[in-house]
Amino acid sequence: MAGIVAVFDFDKTIIDCDSDNWVVDELGATDLFNELLPTMPWNSLMDRMMKELHAQGKTMEDVVDVLKRIPIHPKVIPAIKAAHALGCDLRVVSDANLFFIETILKHLGLSDYFSEINTNPSFVDDEGRLRIFPHHDFHKSPHGCTLCPPNMCKGLVIERIQASVAEEGKKKFIYLGDGSGDYCPSLKLGDEDYVMPRKNFPLWDLMCKTPLLIKAEIHEWVDGEELERILLGLINKISIEENAQFISADCKLQTISVSAREALPHALPVQQ
Repeated sequence: MAGIVAVFDFDKTIIDCDSDNWVVDELGATDLFNELLPTMPWNSLMDRMMKELHAQGKTMEDVVDVLKRIPIHPKVIPAIKAAHALGCDLRVVSDANLFFIETILKHLGLSDYFSEINTNPSFVDDEGRLRIFPHHDFHKSPHGCTLCPPNMCKGLVIERIQASVAEEGKKKFIYLGDGSGDYCPSLKLGDEDYVMPRKNFPLWDLMCKTPLLIKAEIHEWVDGEELERILLGLINKISIEENAQFISADCKLQTISVSAREALPHALPVQQ
């Protein structure tokens, strides 16, 4: 199973809500968030919201407590653990932020199952406030993708991952996501890859409108139970195909043609 890279979006894929909205709502800042939303990009807004919440006396302990209560379908955790146990290389590609993701994964006991987290960087400054920055610095070097928000093009992230694992041999990708930001990376997948869009979410809707643009095999899912069943089913399918190819190649190495057999020396009769 070393030949599979499973890439997970985070919000509404691993967890069952948007982590940014969850923190803002739980800490009572929804009205301010909605007021500021039309004035700046989402990623910049979240940095501003952390400033506002800090000014209101909210601590990082308050933020962590909220993140520990985040909703997640009970089948998602065993699905991730099973995929890892089967040898899959698991990665996160998310437009959330590193502090939120690491805090939640640690609380769920999943930190050690992912080899890489690609998201917006964040850290707690000297004043105890969470600072959130864009994955791509769109002020200095815009990524140029018209499909993605200015702070992060997941398609560029997938291309980098594809290039980084290519040296290890042929890899098959399984991409799981739900949002419109997951559309660009889905377009980067090949015809031997798989994409798992969450049904009736923006990624699914975009794929339904442009099915011919997606080369990867599409397997939709509704909830964590279906995520687990379909993901592990795809891993099993790929495993069977890989084993069949290995056995076939092994048999070819052991097969000797008729002409080759005729060229072998004949057995000598044993003298009595």
